[in-house]
Amino acid sequence: MPLHAEGAVQLDTGSGFFRPDSRPGRDLGVLLARHLAQGAGGGAEPPAAALRVLDAMAGCGIRALRYGLEAGATAVWANDADPDRRPLLEVNLAPLAARGLALRCSALTAQKLLADCLLREERFDLLDLDAFGCPTPLLPLALEALAFGGVLYLASTDGRSPTGHDRPAAVRSLGAAARAHPASWELALRLQLGVVARAAWALGRGLRPLFSFSEGRTFRTAVQLLRRPESGEERRLGLLAHCHGCGEQLAQPLLTLRQWPACACPGREAPPLAISGPLWLGPLQHPATLAAMAELERRTVADGAPASLGRPGARLLEALRGDPGEPARCWPLAELARRLGGGPPPLQALLEALRAEGWSAGPSGVMAGQLRSDAPWPRVLELAAGITAARAEAARATAARTTAARAGAAGVAVAPNPASP
Repeated sequence: MPLHAEGAVQLDTGSGFFRPDSRPGRDLGVLLARHLAQGAGGGAEPPAAALRVLDAMAGCGIRALRYGLEAGATAVWANDADPDRRPLLEVNLAPLAARGLALRCSALTAQKLLADCLLREERFDLLDLDAFGCPTPLLPLALEALAFGGVLYLASTDGRSPTGHDRPAAVRSLGAAARAHPASWELALRLQLGVVARAAWALGRGLRPLFSFSEGRTFRTAVQLLRRPESGEERRLGLLAHCHGCGEQLAQPLLTLRQWPACACPGREAPPLAISGPLWLGPLQHPATLAAMAELERRTVADGAPASLGRPGARLLEALRGDPGEPARCWPLAELARRLGGGPPPLQALLEALRAEGWSAGPSGVMAGQLRSDAPWPRVLELAAGITAARAEAARATAARTTAARAGAAGVAVAPNPASP
């Protein structure tokens, strides 16, 4: 079987589960690990003397191998619950041992692995938890296995419950309500971060999301563990409401929860609000960390070393850099088009119109073709309608001029169009 090449490594993926198209997530993990290896704790924690990595669900070992060869990790522990995978792990990770890295391979369940770390008080700077299904049961132990300033790189493949398609399962697995929402991937990420926040606060710790993204199948968040919560951090946990009647979205922190304000529906026609949460209302990305990761990649390529980012990973990083993830109100352009009865307005034109009035506005980095803004929803619709109408009028005028020009060239008199200027 040919070796799989990715970044600066080559390895045998074996016969087990492996998804080549999950590379963007691995790429960002490598750049984040390299950022941590250079002692960059975001200013909140002292830099680590060495980068200790625990890959709790290693599979064939590709992430562990890249953390060691590309990111500069000094100690790597690769674990997979399937004992039949251990020989493959040891073969694939042999280059790490050859370089003098402290390497360990094991075949334990994630629960046993993390409990063992807790008993021995062993902690890591990066814990990669690439879970199948919902990882909520592992979170308390996973956070205990992190050093202060360390990062939990968490994945979940449970897409039904946090996107509102299995509400009872969301209550069981997330301790939260999840309702159908136009920004469903972002809703899932915010629910996942809400669970991490509650687990961290229960330990007396704080958290800082560094980046969050999804392709609709897997939901990934990188969260830095802080020694204590930052001032006002509790206000970032709350509820998100969506009106399926008018399209309005409303957010409230749990700390100041009160009656929901009226949406844009007329009078008694408003349906009950679809409320999700508790979930994370704060930022999804940390711009300084993403900028540092992008700079590390730029310098790597400039030095002639193999790039860590493939093209999809580079596009993802750029999209996340352009969207910190606040406020937690996001609409697809398709919904605007449906409500306005026509094609959607150009995103950039709508963003500029909103910003000209003093509102925050930007494209979503989580889902393409979505708008994030703190502007009142009726005003978003008004501006979108104005832009759409102006474009339609300009198109009609252009068509009229083109028709007149063609008729003139053919020597045919054409009656003027009253709608044209």
